[in-house]
Amino acid sequence: MPNPSLLLYGPGDARFEDRPMPVIEDPLDVIIRIAYVGVCGSDVHFWNHGGVKAHVSKERPLVMGHEASGIVKEVGPAVISLQPGDRIAIEPGSACRVCSRCKAGTYHLCPRMEFAANPPYTHGTLSRYYKMPADCCYKIPDSVGTAFGLDEAVLIEPLAVAVHSVRQVAVRPGDKVVVFGAGTVGLLSAAVAREFGASVVTSVDLSREKLDFAQSFVPRGRLVFSTAIPDQTLPPEENAQSLRGMQRSAHLAESDIPGFDVAIEATGAESCIQMAVYALRVGGRFVQTGLGKRIVNFPISTVSENEITVKGCFRYGPGDFKMALELALSQKIELRPLITKIVPFENVIDAWETAKRGEGIKTLIRGADLAENFESGL
Repeated sequence: MPNPSLLLYGPGDARFEDRPMPVIEDPLDVIIRIAYVGVCGSDVHFWNHGGVKAHVSKERPLVMGHEASGIVKEVGPAVISLQPGDRIAIEPGSACRVCSRCKAGTYHLCPRMEFAANPPYTHGTLSRYYKMPADCCYKIPDSVGTAFGLDEAVLIEPLAVAVHSVRQVAVRPGDKVVVFGAGTVGLLSAAVAREFGASVVTSVDLSREKLDFAQSFVPRGRLVFSTAIPDQTLPPEENAQSLRGMQRSAHLAESDIPGFDVAIEATGAESCIQMAVYALRVGGRFVQTGLGKRIVNFPISTVSENEITVKGCFRYGPGDFKMALELALSQKIELRPLITKIVPFENVIDAWETAKRGEGIKTLIRGADLAENFESGL
């Protein structure tokens, strides 16, 4: 197969097929040989249910995958920033560039966004070759050599989500931040909040294993870091009171207003959403980063009475990918520790099942027919 690809036809129905080779059509097109593809929660949801909002079908199957890195194979005649052989991280969504949202600078809200593995039309990155506009390809400088690999470059995508989340609630030096969820985005959100100057970060999750990992991944410098496991027998408001009490006793003077300045919700679970709102101080800031049920019970009275600022977080916007790459290349946030498993292309389903079981932090899929030393050539 010149361009082997993994297509999803429906829940539990994935098939390897050959796809047409991408060709240069626009002067700014870039054809990429995919090196690695990451597995995220949305992939598991597609594998289990066939989609989130829109769904795949047997009549319109979809190539999966959106977290990806690769090596440039060919560039269009107008591309001056890249050349064949360049290693890149891929921002997997291309906006129309002409609608009011794009022209206002919020291209990530473009209604005509073509995002990888987004039904019904846009195929994803689980192919040998993939095509993107040049401005969605972020070169890894030659100067870093092997110190930053294409496996790590996959994680620029979730790191950009974390950057966008933290920017949405404007984390500032001295802020006290609570992050719900110690999966990939939750861990990275905690680390980005640290880099934005948070003085206190508390990570909340039900998994002691993930929180133990967080304890080794997030703390740095003078950051006061702690972890907490909610008591599932208690209502969210009581668990939030425990978090506020723990934070007060450990980090606050008696004169301070109890509660966190910022809550980043990265699970999508209704109880965590409620807990996050209740854990904030008056005038606090909340961002919904994780995706779960489309409709949940939300403590709107608390939001109103405490004048909580509520923000959404949808992927990443202007400057987020660039900042994520800078944070990684400067080693302010180290990505390699998050990678717990790499499987060959033919074992994609094993990768999805690994993520479904909640094993480790991040599972990667190696590009089609690629050996361990792929980075040395095309």
